[in-house]
Amino acid sequence: MHSVRILKEASRELARLDKPIGSRIAERINWLADNLDDIRPEALRGNLVGFYKLRIGDYRVIYEIIHDERTIVIHAIGHRRDIYRKL
Repeated sequence: MHSVRILKEASRELARLDKPIGSRIAERINWLADNLDDIRPEALRGNLVGFYKLRIGDYRVIYEIIHDERTIVIHAIGHRRDIYRKL
């Protein structure tokens, strides 16, 4: 199991979402922390090399993995149409 650290801006983005969507995203982040060793994360390319995405319906969670610390750092949460512009 990995620990999860959500950066301040990502936490604000999560709080701005409708409650059902925010809850669903929080559940998927917890699932990711529990199952990261058993899945192949979706790596991003271009100027986002080193980051990964988690898809939850029309929403995306952009994160990085710090393997030494077994930590997932959440950088951004948002709708797929504009999440990549925030980074």
